[in-house]
Amino acid sequence: MCSNSHHHDMVLCPQCDLLAALPEWVQGTKAVCPRCKTTLVTWWKEPKHQPTGYAISALFMLLVACLFPFVRMNVAGIDSEVTLFQIPQVLFNEDYASMGTFFLLCVQLVPAFCMVAIILLCQSAVISRKIRVWLARVLFQMKNWCMVEIFLVGVLVSFVKLMAYGDIGLGLSFLPYCLFCLLQVRAFQCLDRHWLWNQIAPAPKVEMPLRAGRAGLVQGVRLCQCCTAILPVEQLVCSRCHTRGHARRRNSLQWTMALLVTALMLYIPANVMPMMVTESLGSQSDSTIIAGVILLWSVGSYPVALIIFIASIMVPSLKMLAIGWLCWDAKGHGKRDPVQMHFIYEIVEFVGRWSMIDVFVIAILSSLVRMGKLMSVYPAMGAVIFASVVILTMFAAMTFDPRLIWDRTNVKHSL
Repeated sequence: MCSNSHHHDMVLCPQCDLLAALPEWVQGTKAVCPRCKTTLVTWWKEPKHQPTGYAISALFMLLVACLFPFVRMNVAGIDSEVTLFQIPQVLFNEDYASMGTFFLLCVQLVPAFCMVAIILLCQSAVISRKIRVWLARVLFQMKNWCMVEIFLVGVLVSFVKLMAYGDIGLGLSFLPYCLFCLLQVRAFQCLDRHWLWNQIAPAPKVEMPLRAGRAGLVQGVRLCQCCTAILPVEQLVCSRCHTRGHARRRNSLQWTMALLVTALMLYIPANVMPMMVTESLGSQSDSTIIAGVILLWSVGSYPVALIIFIASIMVPSLKMLAIGWLCWDAKGHGKRDPVQMHFIYEIVEFVGRWSMIDVFVIAILSSLVRMGKLMSVYPAMGAVIFASVVILTMFAAMTFDPRLIWDRTNVKHSL
Protein backbone atom coordinates (compact mmCIF):
# COMPACT_ATOMS: atom_id res chain seq x y z
CA MET A 1 0.00 0.00 0.00
CA CYS A 2 1.28 3.43 -0.85
CA SER A 3 0.98 6.19 1.74
CA ASN A 4 0.29 9.86 1.19
CA SER A 5 0.70 12.70 3.62
CA HIS A 6 -2.34 14.58 4.77
CA HIS A 7 -2.89 17.17 7.46
CA HIS A 8 -4.02 15.82 10.82
CA ASP A 9 -7.77 16.12 11.13
CA MET A 10 -10.20 15.98 14.01
CA VAL A 11 -13.33 13.86 13.84
CA LEU A 12 -16.17 13.56 16.31
CA CYS A 13 -17.52 10.04 16.64
CA PRO A 14 -21.22 10.06 15.73
CA GLN A 15 -21.92 7.17 18.11
CA CYS A 16 -20.09 8.07 21.34
CA ASP A 17 -19.10 11.76 20.85
CA LEU A 18 -15.38 11.10 21.38
CA LEU A 19 -13.07 13.54 19.61
CA ALA A 20 -10.43 11.61 17.67
CA ALA A 21 -7.36 12.84 15.80
CA LEU A 22 -6.96 11.18 12.43
CA PRO A 23 -3.47 9.98 11.60
CA GLU A 24 -1.71 10.50 8.27
CA TRP A 25 -3.87 8.48 5.97
CA VAL A 26 -2.83 5.39 4.09
CA GLN A 27 -4.85 4.34 1.08
CA GLY A 28 -6.83 1.16 1.57
CA THR A 29 -7.14 1.55 5.36
CA LYS A 30 -9.71 2.98 7.75
CA ALA A 31 -9.79 4.83 11.05
CA VAL A 32 -12.06 3.63 13.86
CA CYS A 33 -13.14 5.23 17.09
CA PRO A 34 -10.80 4.05 19.89
CA ARG A 35 -13.73 3.81 22.31
CA CYS A 36 -16.76 2.35 20.49
CA LYS A 37 -14.97 1.00 17.37
CA THR A 38 -17.24 2.88 14.96
CA THR A 39 -15.66 3.45 11.55
CA LEU A 40 -14.88 7.16 11.28
CA VAL A 41 -13.10 7.47 7.93
CA THR A 42 -12.18 5.02 5.18
CA TRP A 43 -9.35 5.90 2.81
CA TRP A 44 -10.15 4.11 -0.42
CA LYS A 45 -7.55 3.84 -3.17
CA GLU A 46 -9.95 5.35 -5.72
CA PRO A 47 -12.49 7.30 -3.66
CA LYS A 48 -14.06 8.87 -6.75
CA HIS A 49 -13.93 6.08 -9.30
CA GLN A 50 -14.70 2.98 -7.20
CA PRO A 51 -18.19 4.01 -6.03
CA THR A 52 -18.90 5.53 -9.45
CA GLY A 53 -17.99 2.32 -11.27
CA TYR A 54 -20.08 0.16 -8.96
CA ALA A 55 -23.04 2.57 -9.16
CA ILE A 56 -23.01 2.69 -12.98
CA SER A 57 -22.79 -1.11 -13.17
CA ALA A 58 -25.63 -1.42 -10.65
CA LEU A 59 -27.90 0.88 -12.68
CA PHE A 60 -27.16 -1.10 -15.84
CA MET A 61 -28.05 -4.36 -14.10
CA LEU A 62 -31.27 -2.82 -12.77
CA LEU A 63 -32.23 -1.69 -16.27
CA VAL A 64 -31.65 -5.18 -17.65
CA ALA A 65 -33.59 -6.71 -14.73
CA CYS A 66 -36.64 -4.58 -15.53
CA LEU A 67 -36.83 -5.71 -19.17
CA PHE A 68 -37.51 -9.42 -18.68
CA PRO A 69 -39.61 -11.74 -16.47
CA PHE A 70 -38.32 -12.14 -12.92
CA VAL A 71 -39.76 -15.52 -11.87
CA ARG A 72 -42.25 -17.96 -13.35
CA MET A 73 -44.46 -20.74 -12.03
CA ASN A 74 -46.30 -23.71 -13.56
CA VAL A 75 -49.22 -25.41 -11.79
CA ALA A 76 -51.18 -28.18 -13.55
CA GLY A 77 -50.11 -26.88 -16.96
CA ILE A 78 -51.00 -23.24 -16.19
CA ASP A 79 -48.08 -20.84 -16.49
CA SER A 80 -47.66 -17.62 -14.58
CA GLU A 81 -44.76 -15.17 -14.68
CA VAL A 82 -44.12 -11.79 -13.17
CA THR A 83 -41.75 -8.90 -13.78
CA LEU A 84 -40.37 -6.55 -11.15
CA PHE A 85 -42.77 -3.79 -12.14
CA GLN A 86 -45.80 -6.10 -11.99
CA ILE A 87 -45.30 -6.87 -8.29
CA PRO A 88 -46.30 -3.38 -7.05
CA GLN A 89 -48.99 -3.18 -9.76
CA VAL A 90 -50.73 -6.24 -8.32
CA LEU A 91 -50.61 -4.76 -4.82
CA PHE A 92 -52.14 -1.52 -6.12
CA ASN A 93 -54.87 -3.45 -7.95
CA GLU A 94 -55.73 -5.35 -4.75
CA ASP A 95 -56.21 -2.03 -2.89
CA TYR A 96 -52.98 -2.43 -0.94
CA ALA A 97 -51.44 0.79 -2.18
CA SER A 98 -49.39 1.21 0.98
CA MET A 99 -47.57 -2.10 0.44
CA GLY A 100 -47.19 -1.41 -3.27
CA THR A 101 -45.71 2.02 -2.62
CA PHE A 102 -43.32 0.64 -0.02
CA PHE A 103 -42.16 -2.10 -2.39
CA LEU A 104 -41.72 0.32 -5.29
CA LEU A 105 -39.71 2.75 -3.17
CA CYS A 106 -37.48 0.40 -1.16
CA VAL A 107 -36.75 -2.19 -3.84
CA GLN A 108 -36.53 -0.08 -7.00
CA LEU A 109 -36.78 3.71 -6.86
CA VAL A 110 -34.75 4.56 -3.75
CA PRO A 111 -31.81 2.25 -4.65
CA ALA A 112 -31.80 3.64 -8.21
CA PHE A 113 -31.89 7.22 -6.91
CA CYS A 114 -29.00 6.53 -4.53
CA MET A 115 -26.87 5.12 -7.36
CA VAL A 116 -27.56 8.19 -9.52
CA ALA A 117 -26.72 10.47 -6.58
CA ILE A 118 -23.40 8.66 -6.01
CA ILE A 119 -22.43 9.12 -9.66
CA LEU A 120 -23.30 12.82 -9.70
CA LEU A 121 -21.54 13.56 -6.41
CA CYS A 122 -18.38 11.54 -6.96
CA GLN A 123 -17.80 12.80 -10.49
CA SER A 124 -18.39 16.45 -9.59
CA ALA A 125 -21.15 16.89 -12.14
CA VAL A 126 -21.87 20.42 -13.30
CA ILE A 127 -24.63 21.17 -10.82
CA SER A 128 -24.96 23.92 -8.27
CA ARG A 129 -23.55 23.53 -4.79
CA LYS A 130 -27.08 23.80 -3.38
CA ILE A 131 -28.19 20.73 -5.37
CA ARG A 132 -25.02 18.83 -4.44
CA VAL A 133 -25.67 19.49 -0.76
CA TRP A 134 -29.29 18.39 -1.13
CA LEU A 135 -28.27 15.20 -2.97
CA ALA A 136 -25.72 14.30 -0.29
CA ARG A 137 -28.20 14.93 2.52
CA VAL A 138 -30.89 12.75 0.92
CA LEU A 139 -28.41 10.04 -0.09
CA PHE A 140 -27.30 9.21 3.43
CA GLN A 141 -30.83 9.51 4.82
CA MET A 142 -32.15 7.06 2.22
CA LYS A 143 -29.38 4.49 2.65
CA ASN A 144 -31.22 2.49 5.33
CA TRP A 145 -34.31 2.26 3.14
CA CYS A 146 -32.56 0.39 0.32
CA MET A 147 -33.86 -3.15 0.92
CA VAL A 148 -32.75 -4.95 -2.21
CA GLU A 149 -30.86 -7.68 -0.35
CA ILE A 150 -33.82 -8.27 1.99
CA PHE A 151 -36.13 -8.62 -1.00
CA LEU A 152 -33.83 -11.24 -2.54
CA VAL A 153 -33.92 -13.31 0.65
CA GLY A 154 -37.72 -13.00 0.54
CA VAL A 155 -37.64 -14.33 -3.04
CA LEU A 156 -35.70 -17.41 -1.93
CA VAL A 157 -38.13 -18.01 0.94
CA SER A 158 -41.10 -17.72 -1.43
CA PHE A 159 -39.50 -20.30 -3.73
CA VAL A 160 -39.54 -22.83 -0.92
CA LYS A 161 -43.20 -22.14 -0.24
CA LEU A 162 -44.16 -22.39 -3.91
CA MET A 163 -42.30 -25.64 -4.59
CA ALA A 164 -45.08 -27.52 -2.81
CA TYR A 165 -47.62 -26.33 -5.39
CA GLY A 166 -45.79 -26.41 -8.71
CA ASP A 167 -42.64 -25.89 -10.73
CA ILE A 168 -40.68 -22.70 -10.10
CA GLY A 169 -38.38 -21.17 -12.68
CA LEU A 170 -36.06 -18.18 -12.76
CA GLY A 171 -36.61 -15.47 -15.33
CA LEU A 172 -33.92 -13.74 -17.36
CA SER A 173 -33.95 -10.76 -15.01
CA PHE A 174 -33.24 -12.72 -11.82
CA LEU A 175 -29.45 -12.90 -12.22
CA PRO A 176 -29.09 -9.21 -13.27
CA TYR A 177 -31.11 -8.20 -10.21
CA CYS A 178 -28.86 -10.31 -7.95
CA LEU A 179 -25.86 -8.52 -9.47
CA PHE A 180 -27.61 -5.19 -8.94
CA CYS A 181 -27.98 -6.08 -5.26
CA LEU A 182 -24.29 -6.88 -4.84
CA LEU A 183 -23.12 -3.84 -6.82
CA GLN A 184 -25.28 -1.32 -4.97
CA VAL A 185 -24.13 -2.68 -1.60
CA ARG A 186 -20.52 -2.38 -2.75
CA ALA A 187 -21.10 1.17 -4.03
CA PHE A 188 -22.27 2.22 -0.56
CA GLN A 189 -19.29 0.49 1.05
CA CYS A 190 -16.79 2.36 -1.14
CA LEU A 191 -18.35 5.77 -0.46
CA ASP A 192 -16.85 7.60 2.53
CA ARG A 193 -19.09 10.30 3.96
CA HIS A 194 -16.20 12.33 5.42
CA TRP A 195 -14.38 12.41 2.06
CA LEU A 196 -17.53 13.18 0.06
CA TRP A 197 -18.51 16.20 2.13
CA ASN A 198 -14.97 17.56 1.95
CA GLN A 199 -15.27 17.37 -1.85
CA ILE A 200 -18.51 19.33 -1.77
CA ALA A 201 -17.20 22.07 0.53
CA PRO A 202 -14.42 22.41 3.12
CA ALA A 203 -15.40 21.81 6.72
CA PRO A 204 -15.95 25.00 8.78
CA LYS A 205 -13.02 25.88 11.01
CA VAL A 206 -13.40 25.63 14.77
CA GLU A 207 -11.66 28.53 16.50
CA MET A 208 -11.62 27.05 20.01
CA PRO A 209 -8.81 24.67 21.05
CA LEU A 210 -9.73 21.00 20.92
CA ARG A 211 -8.23 18.02 22.66
CA ALA A 212 -8.40 14.50 21.25
CA GLY A 213 -9.58 11.74 23.55
CA ARG A 214 -12.30 13.80 25.23
CA ALA A 215 -16.00 14.13 24.51
CA GLY A 216 -17.07 16.91 22.16
CA LEU A 217 -19.88 18.08 24.43
CA VAL A 218 -17.44 18.56 27.30
CA GLN A 219 -15.30 20.77 25.05
CA GLY A 220 -18.24 22.83 23.81
CA VAL A 221 -18.54 21.37 20.30
CA ARG A 222 -21.07 19.15 18.57
CA LEU A 223 -21.21 17.01 15.47
CA CYS A 224 -23.31 17.81 12.44
CA GLN A 225 -25.06 14.47 11.95
CA CYS A 226 -25.45 15.19 8.24
CA CYS A 227 -21.99 16.26 7.00
CA THR A 228 -19.77 15.29 10.01
CA ALA A 229 -18.59 18.88 10.53
CA ILE A 230 -17.48 19.93 14.03
CA LEU A 231 -19.47 22.94 15.20
CA PRO A 232 -19.76 25.00 18.38
CA VAL A 233 -22.59 23.76 20.58
CA GLU A 234 -24.45 27.07 20.33
CA GLN A 235 -24.41 27.00 16.49
CA LEU A 236 -27.72 25.45 15.50
CA VAL A 237 -27.36 25.58 11.68
CA CYS A 238 -24.37 23.97 9.97
CA SER A 239 -22.56 26.41 7.71
CA ARG A 240 -21.64 23.66 5.25
CA CYS A 241 -24.81 21.59 4.73
CA HIS A 242 -27.33 24.04 6.29
CA THR A 243 -28.81 21.28 8.44
CA ARG A 244 -30.32 22.35 11.74
CA GLY A 245 -29.17 20.35 14.74
CA HIS A 246 -28.35 20.31 18.43
CA ALA A 247 -25.71 18.80 20.68
CA ARG A 248 -28.10 15.91 21.25
CA ARG A 249 -31.18 15.00 19.23
CA ARG A 250 -34.02 16.99 20.71
CA ASN A 251 -36.58 14.91 22.62
CA SER A 252 -34.78 11.77 21.47
CA LEU A 253 -36.06 9.52 24.26
CA GLN A 254 -39.59 10.90 24.06
CA TRP A 255 -39.82 10.28 20.30
CA THR A 256 -38.25 6.84 20.65
CA MET A 257 -40.65 5.76 23.38
CA ALA A 258 -43.67 7.16 21.49
CA LEU A 259 -42.74 5.18 18.38
CA LEU A 260 -41.98 2.10 20.47
CA VAL A 261 -45.33 2.17 22.28
CA THR A 262 -47.15 2.58 18.96
CA ALA A 263 -45.25 -0.39 17.52
CA LEU A 264 -46.13 -2.48 20.58
CA MET A 265 -49.82 -1.64 20.19
CA LEU A 266 -49.74 -2.80 16.56
CA TYR A 267 -47.60 -5.89 17.17
CA ILE A 268 -50.41 -7.96 18.71
CA PRO A 269 -52.90 -7.52 15.82
CA ALA A 270 -50.02 -8.02 13.37
CA ASN A 271 -49.51 -11.53 14.77
CA VAL A 272 -53.19 -12.37 15.24
CA MET A 273 -54.63 -11.11 11.94
CA PRO A 274 -53.96 -13.05 8.71
CA MET A 275 -50.99 -11.99 6.62
CA MET A 276 -52.29 -13.50 3.39
CA VAL A 277 -55.32 -15.33 2.00
CA THR A 278 -54.97 -18.41 -0.23
CA GLU A 279 -57.83 -19.47 -2.53
CA SER A 280 -57.59 -22.97 -4.02
CA LEU A 281 -60.38 -24.82 -5.87
CA GLY A 282 -63.07 -22.71 -4.27
CA SER A 283 -61.81 -23.00 -0.70
CA GLN A 284 -60.19 -20.14 1.18
CA SER A 285 -57.63 -20.26 3.99
CA ASP A 286 -56.04 -17.51 6.04
CA SER A 287 -52.43 -17.59 7.16
CA THR A 288 -50.87 -15.75 10.09
CA ILE A 289 -47.12 -15.42 10.72
CA ILE A 290 -46.96 -18.25 13.23
CA ALA A 291 -49.20 -20.45 11.06
CA GLY A 292 -46.81 -19.98 8.15
CA VAL A 293 -43.87 -20.99 10.33
CA ILE A 294 -45.69 -24.09 11.56
CA LEU A 295 -46.63 -25.05 7.99
CA LEU A 296 -43.05 -24.73 6.75
CA TRP A 297 -41.77 -26.74 9.71
CA SER A 298 -44.35 -29.48 9.18
CA VAL A 299 -43.35 -29.98 5.52
CA GLY A 300 -39.67 -30.26 6.44
CA SER A 301 -38.48 -26.78 5.41
CA TYR A 302 -36.69 -26.31 8.71
CA PRO A 303 -34.11 -23.66 7.63
CA VAL A 304 -36.76 -21.45 5.99
CA ALA A 305 -39.15 -21.87 8.92
CA LEU A 306 -36.33 -20.87 11.23
CA ILE A 307 -35.50 -17.80 9.11
CA ILE A 308 -39.13 -16.63 9.14
CA PHE A 309 -39.46 -17.31 12.87
CA ILE A 310 -36.30 -15.35 13.68
CA ALA A 311 -36.97 -12.45 11.28
CA SER A 312 -40.71 -12.05 11.85
CA ILE A 313 -41.21 -13.05 15.49
CA MET A 314 -37.94 -13.05 17.45
CA VAL A 315 -36.29 -9.99 15.88
CA PRO A 316 -39.25 -7.56 16.29
CA SER A 317 -39.88 -8.74 19.86
CA LEU A 318 -36.24 -8.55 20.94
CA LYS A 319 -35.75 -5.28 19.10
CA MET A 320 -38.59 -3.58 20.94
CA LEU A 321 -37.32 -4.97 24.24
CA ALA A 322 -33.79 -3.75 23.45
CA ILE A 323 -34.97 -0.25 22.48
CA GLY A 324 -36.89 0.04 25.74
CA TRP A 325 -33.80 -1.12 27.65
CA LEU A 326 -31.63 1.44 25.86
CA CYS A 327 -34.03 4.23 26.76
CA TRP A 328 -34.10 3.08 30.38
CA ASP A 329 -30.30 3.10 30.51
CA ALA A 330 -30.03 6.48 28.75
CA LYS A 331 -32.29 8.00 31.43
CA GLY A 332 -29.59 7.19 33.98
CA HIS A 333 -31.15 4.13 35.59
CA GLY A 334 -28.88 1.30 36.56
CA LYS A 335 -25.12 0.99 36.13
CA ARG A 336 -24.78 -0.56 32.71
CA ASP A 337 -21.53 -0.87 30.83
CA PRO A 338 -21.70 1.65 27.94
CA VAL A 339 -19.67 -0.69 25.71
CA GLN A 340 -22.26 -3.45 26.13
CA MET A 341 -25.19 -1.07 25.68
CA HIS A 342 -23.61 0.35 22.54
CA PHE A 343 -23.19 -3.18 21.19
CA ILE A 344 -26.90 -3.79 21.78
CA TYR A 345 -27.70 -0.56 19.93
CA GLU A 346 -25.61 -1.60 16.91
CA ILE A 347 -27.40 -4.95 16.75
CA VAL A 348 -30.80 -3.22 16.95
CA GLU A 349 -29.85 -0.82 14.18
CA PHE A 350 -28.59 -3.59 11.91
CA VAL A 351 -31.24 -6.31 12.23
CA GLY A 352 -34.36 -4.14 12.24
CA ARG A 353 -34.81 -4.02 8.46
CA TRP A 354 -34.63 -7.80 8.08
CA SER A 355 -38.05 -8.29 9.63
CA MET A 356 -39.43 -7.08 6.30
CA ILE A 357 -38.68 -10.48 4.72
CA ASP A 358 -42.19 -11.81 5.36
CA VAL A 359 -43.77 -8.73 3.77
CA PHE A 360 -41.71 -9.20 0.62
CA VAL A 361 -42.62 -12.90 0.55
CA ILE A 362 -46.30 -11.98 0.53
CA ALA A 363 -45.72 -9.40 -2.21
CA ILE A 364 -44.06 -12.03 -4.43
CA LEU A 365 -46.68 -14.71 -3.76
CA SER A 366 -49.54 -12.29 -4.38
CA SER A 367 -48.14 -11.18 -7.72
CA LEU A 368 -47.06 -14.61 -9.00
CA VAL A 369 -49.86 -16.93 -7.84
CA ARG A 370 -52.73 -15.52 -9.91
CA MET A 371 -54.37 -18.59 -11.50
CA GLY A 372 -58.04 -17.93 -11.02
CA LYS A 373 -60.04 -20.57 -9.19
CA LEU A 374 -57.17 -23.07 -9.36
CA MET A 375 -55.01 -21.06 -6.95
CA SER A 376 -54.64 -17.40 -6.02
CA VAL A 377 -52.88 -15.62 -3.16
CA TYR A 378 -53.92 -12.22 -1.81
CA PRO A 379 -52.33 -9.99 0.83
CA ALA A 380 -54.30 -9.41 4.02
CA MET A 381 -54.48 -6.59 6.55
CA GLY A 382 -52.00 -8.31 8.86
CA ALA A 383 -49.23 -7.72 6.32
CA VAL A 384 -49.86 -3.97 6.32
CA ILE A 385 -49.92 -3.83 10.13
CA PHE A 386 -46.76 -5.93 10.41
CA ALA A 387 -44.96 -3.69 7.89
CA SER A 388 -46.04 -0.70 9.99
CA VAL A 389 -44.52 -2.33 13.09
CA VAL A 390 -41.19 -2.82 11.31
CA ILE A 391 -41.16 0.74 9.97
CA LEU A 392 -42.02 2.20 13.39
CA THR A 393 -39.23 0.24 15.11
CA MET A 394 -36.80 1.40 12.42
CA PHE A 395 -37.78 5.01 13.10
CA ALA A 396 -37.50 4.37 16.84
CA ALA A 397 -33.89 3.20 16.38
CA MET A 398 -33.17 6.23 14.18
CA THR A 399 -34.54 8.75 16.66
CA PHE A 400 -32.60 7.24 19.57
CA ASP A 401 -29.35 9.12 20.16
CA PRO A 402 -26.60 6.57 20.99
CA ARG A 403 -24.43 9.33 22.47
CA LEU A 404 -26.79 9.38 25.46
CA ILE A 405 -25.37 5.97 26.39
CA TRP A 406 -21.93 7.52 26.87
CA ASP A 407 -22.85 10.86 28.45
CA ARG A 408 -22.50 9.63 32.04
CA THR A 409 -19.04 8.27 31.21
CA ASN A 410 -18.10 11.55 29.52
CA VAL A 411 -19.08 13.54 32.64
CA LYS A 412 -17.04 11.26 34.91
CA HIS A 413 -13.95 11.57 32.71
CA SER A 414 -14.22 15.36 32.57
CA LEU A 415 -14.19 15.73 36.35
